[in-house]
Amino acid sequence: MPGDGRREADGVGRRPCGHYGVARPVQAHSTGCEECLAGGDDWVELWLCQSCGWVACSDNSPNRHAQAHCEETDHPIAVRLRPGPRSRWCYVHHRIV
Repeated sequence: MPGDGRREADGVGRRPCGHYGVARPVQAHSTGCEECLAGGDDWVELWLCQSCGWVACSDNSPNRHAQAHCEETDHPIAVRLRPGPRSRWCYVHHRIV
């Protein structure tokens, strides 16, 4: 993907994602997706909400709890919890920021 990942095409040029600035350091509330754990379900990967610290399963997991968290709370940015570079995802714009 060209650019810094925090920009999107707008037909004229490129503009930054306005949600990128709401991401802040947070403490994770758990080490797994609590909703999946409660239901006995598995996940593919975990994401950490950058507004409140909620840990939830990814969009490629069966339950998509991270997406549901964004829809319920309007918390737009989450960071991938895995070793290596930490990708941030904007659930509003559906892209890496």
